[in-house]
Amino acid sequence: MTLLRSWIETANDPECPFPLNNLPYGVFTHKDSAPRCCTAIGDKVLDLGGMQRAGLLEPLGLTEPALNGLMEQGPEAWDSLRVTLFGFLGEGSDAAAMVLPHLFPMEEVRMHLPFRVSEYTDFYSSRHHAFNVGSMFRGPENALPPNWLHIPIGYNGRASTIVVSGTDIRRPMGQIKPKEADIPFFGSSRRLDIELEMGTVVGQPSQMGKPITVAEADQMIFGYVLLNDWSARDIQAWEYQPLGPFQSKAFATSISPWVVTRAALEPFRCSPPPREVPLLPYLAEPGPMLYDINLSVTLTPSGRKAPTTITRTNFREMYYSAAQQLAHHASSGCAMRVGDLLGSGTISGPEKDSFGSLLELTWGGQEPLKLADGEERTFIEDGDRLSLEGHAQGTGYRIGFGECTGTVLPASGLPDF
Repeated sequence: MTLLRSWIETANDPECPFPLNNLPYGVFTHKDSAPRCCTAIGDKVLDLGGMQRAGLLEPLGLTEPALNGLMEQGPEAWDSLRVTLFGFLGEGSDAAAMVLPHLFPMEEVRMHLPFRVSEYTDFYSSRHHAFNVGSMFRGPENALPPNWLHIPIGYNGRASTIVVSGTDIRRPMGQIKPKEADIPFFGSSRRLDIELEMGTVVGQPSQMGKPITVAEADQMIFGYVLLNDWSARDIQAWEYQPLGPFQSKAFATSISPWVVTRAALEPFRCSPPPREVPLLPYLAEPGPMLYDINLSVTLTPSGRKAPTTITRTNFREMYYSAAQQLAHHASSGCAMRVGDLLGSGTISGPEKDSFGSLLELTWGGQEPLKLADGEERTFIEDGDRLSLEGHAQGTGYRIGFGECTGTVLPASGLPDF
């Protein structure tokens, strides 16, 4: 597919993240207005809630302060709205005069959490990441758990602390046990980390007690966001056995404000890597289920203007697709809800500069990372700003996700003891 041209000229820039091909959905406010649904086109935000009130769009829940109402309408309604917006915004459209009152400059609006997160599950589905982390703790010969090549490993996280890009992140506190100590102490994390992930937004429910196929799971997906699952590695090291992460990942998860739809990403589907062992039939893929999406992370220390790109990788590095994760989640009979969020797990590539966490980039803190201004990092320091970026590259256009950013603030609360 090539660029779909719009009468909004900024949308036709080959490096613009929001061409007509994209049309991601979000929630915004302008000045003192109430939050409502919108889409991005070029350097503008199109007020979908306002267009619905004006009778230009069908009643699809677009006046609500979350995308859940739209998602509940189902895939046919999603496709119909996309086609309608093509008609309003495409080059040569005779509807420009009707649309103009509902366009706002992007720099004048405030973006909000795009949907009500029903529940949150985080997976562990990048082979390179799993091998790296396993090698650090168990050696390369035992890096992958025995079940890893058979099952998308995951854990149930917290929906209550999922926040939109731009929200400051308070350094977490918890129990930490240094290797040389006999007992733990309670204090602020010294090994605060990021996890570069994609988030899958579930747009349709499944029934309790009824498994779904991978193909059915794919149709349930509304779209994708950038996701940073902030992690306190020192808290995690003490608490995670035998049941896995708990407080070390419950304190904050950041997502981008724009949900890029499955329809916009359709041209970028790609096949998974070769399977090292056959997967069970319920995880069989009916076709390419991964996506070719370029991802990067920058780190900007407090008081600095120049960011340092600390990693570049790609969503195609996943071993299990989002549809497989969703199908596996429902395979026990677990009911999935509109607004469920699935974290892909840290996305790491095969080379060191493509690792998706500081834990890997500094190999557990043993190999400090040098920044552009000469500073070094093993883990995140107070005042550091971390920013995730992602886009799929087409012919003369790109499908962008915007940014997913967060600045780390000092811990607040109980003193160390």
